[in-house]
Amino acid sequence: MKRKRLKKIIHVNQHVIKSNDKFGANEPVLTVKTYKSNDYAHEAIIRLPDGTEVGRFVYRPSDALSCGAKVWFITDLDVEILINE
Repeated sequence: MKRKRLKKIIHVNQHVIKSNDKFGANEPVLTVKTYKSNDYAHEAIIRLPDGTEVGRFVYRPSDALSCGAKVWFITDLDVEILINE
């Protein structure tokens, strides 16, 4: 029997990032939302149905990128770039 997968939205909460910076905290800033729940994380891994990892969102304030980013997405797949006009 095939299980129906829930649509998921991954949200980066900038308010929590700012609060963590201000108070020296390390609360999760990623929210994985479905119509049923909100789950919070420091990392969110995107996987194919067979379990293959295709990418991940990462929050590492103590190991920010050289540009200063504390949250980023990593993937080895091709990325299509779209620009809104």
